Amino acid sequence: MDEKKLAKINALERELAEVNKLIASEKQEVDLQKLLKRQNKLNIKINMIKNNKILSRAGKRNLIAYSFIAPNFIGFCVFTLIPIVFAFALAFMKWDGNNEATFNGINNFTKLATDTFFWAALKNTLIYVIGTVPLTMAASLGLAIVLNQRVVARGFFRTVAFFPYVASLVAITSVWSMIFHPSKGPVNYLLLTVFGVDQNNLPKWFSGSLVLLTFILFSVWKYMGYYMLIYLAGLQGISPELYEAANLDGANAWQRFIYITLPQLRATSFFVLVMLTINCFKVYDIAVMLAGGGDGKLSTSATVLVYYIYQNAFNYWDLGYSSAIAMVLFVIVLTVTLIQFKYEKKVDE
Repeated sequence: MDEKKLAKINALERELAEVNKLIASEKQEVDLQKLLKRQNKLNIKINMIKNNKILSRAGKRNLIAYSFIAPNFIGFCVFTLIPIVFAFALAFMKWDGNNEATFNGINNFTKLATDTFFWAALKNTLIYVIGTVPLTMAASLGLAIVLNQRVVARGFFRTVAFFPYVASLVAITSVWSMIFHPSKGPVNYLLLTVFGVDQNNLPKWFSGSLVLLTFILFSVWKYMGYYMLIYLAGLQGISPELYEAANLDGANAWQRFIYITLPQLRATSFFVLVMLTINCFKVYDIAVMLAGGGDGKLSTSATVLVYYIYQNAFNYWDLGYSSAIAMVLFVIVLTVTLIQFKYEKKVDE
């Protein structure tokens, strides 16, 4: 053994001896635990130097664990973390993707104040979120309660309810486009023949003031099956004894729902609320597929924030301004999510 290793071992052994003395005299449990951890680390270091080991057994286990995590983490850094950081920086720049980027200060953000298209997109997005979230939650919970009962062909109906979520978006939007077609769709045909609505007054579901209603109805239909499964898992976690006790006390179905089902599903409902809100703020594909027409361009009444970000980035090549809009969307979603978490914490207390 060379002199350097011997000197290092001697220094570690002296430190270990001091730690052992402190352990013998220490009475505080917290401080004693810290000293014992320090003692263990020193013993490991001494054994590693004596046996010429680079890694300890715990170090090898950690290395194996990190090697499993590494591919996913590297992918996250390359495709998510680095682009997010770059987008934050780009929000303060002026860049068209071709010429050199120049610092633009907060001009991209001040421009938003006078951008009528941005405010229209923000308004449409908020209306969509406010309309979709509660309706989807109500529809999902209602389906879950019904299909949690012993009904005939329960598995079949669960599959049917879940099918829109896993089906191709292109296929189901094409079906909806045909169903709600202004002149050839069965919905307007029923309004014309059964309800006597004049042909000139038939609603145009994919333009004007009705387009957001169409988005909301489609989203509720598409996503309620997925969140139904989450509610089903929550319902099956409620103890049957609670319902049996309520029945013995004479509680009716509505009282059991209000005083047992809803409180027991509060954690599930909070999860659904947060995830659904975030997903609704990110709406893009539904809007383009339903109201984009042949060229995929949306009218002002159908424009949502994510589409406006895409439009500024890849139609106008104003990447700095599109990043600024993206940062505003990020702040809005973060604020709404933090408010939801704060409210949930307050309710728990």
